[in-house]
Amino acid sequence: MTAQIAFVFPGQGSQAVGMGADVYDAFPAARGVFATADEALSFPLSDLCFRGPEDRLRETINAQPAIVAASLALLAALQTVLAAGSDHSSLISPLTPAFTSGHSVGEYAALVAAGAIDLTDAIRLVRERGRLMHHEGTVCPGGMAAVIGLDEQTLQEVCREATELTLAAAAQDGSAHAGFGKVVVANYNAPGQIVISGENLALKRALELAKARGAKRVIPLAVSGAFHSPVMQPAAAGLARVIAATPMREARLPVISNITAAPLHEEAAIREELAQQIASAVQWTRTIEYLVQAGVTVFIEIGPGQALTGMIKRIAKGVTTLNVSSEADIGKTVAALREMRLVDEV
Repeated sequence: MTAQIAFVFPGQGSQAVGMGADVYDAFPAARGVFATADEALSFPLSDLCFRGPEDRLRETINAQPAIVAASLALLAALQTVLAAGSDHSSLISPLTPAFTSGHSVGEYAALVAAGAIDLTDAIRLVRERGRLMHHEGTVCPGGMAAVIGLDEQTLQEVCREATELTLAAAAQDGSAHAGFGKVVVANYNAPGQIVISGENLALKRALELAKARGAKRVIPLAVSGAFHSPVMQPAAAGLARVIAATPMREARLPVISNITAAPLHEEAAIREELAQQIASAVQWTRTIEYLVQAGVTVFIEIGPGQALTGMIKRIAKGVTTLNVSSEADIGKTVAALREMRLVDEV
């Protein structure tokens, strides 16, 4: 049986100064992606990717479009090499995956790769997504933290208890406000590696409870709000209005939903997914399990860093993971694909 391939794209936190610079220098197709992103935003996003400064690149409003642009530039470079040096490769061919998927903002790169949204529209939409998410973080300050060593059910119970305790305390002193006191599981990244998200006091209480329940480590994440939690619901409503005005179409490849871990095809379903995604949990473990059950045996992570590769190795056994985060990685990935006879020799 021929191996099936999935392209997966990373989310916020994978950004790094210098990302995409080597493929920009080496491949006209990658330069085209960055040029389109720069024009879409009317400022040199590419310069921010290549030279920073790091604190500006890390800002949510910048990090999200930067990661999508860098990921798609790397994909364009990969497809150029696979097209035997042609500068006219598309993001889908000559290597066409059976599925695409992305973690959080990486889902936008997956949708561009699947032909559901144009690059220009995706970059503008992601920039607005980042602005709305950051703004909501100023309205109701919150954060996220990775919890290592606890199972899903225990963490769900911890979040429920922390929410109840925080809301009960607020009810007594009248300090509750919109979004206050909520904390939930936000990212089901891999067994024993789960992220929780919420308003600051509730998040602090949840982390104390998680340690008391036996968590090996709790790691605060460098984000500007309680992403993928109900705190983001006002931002989701604002984003829905922008999505409604953004051209989209049916995906040419199945894109696995962050929310349901099931394939997305139809335009209406894609719009609903993107609107609710920022206030919903990322079901990454279920996504990889679905892909394995669907016959995927080769996962290619395309974008800065190797975070998803590490998660996939924790979730699925007996699969091949490849990574494209630099020009050097492209050569290694192409060689591996040719050795597996998944692409033709030049």
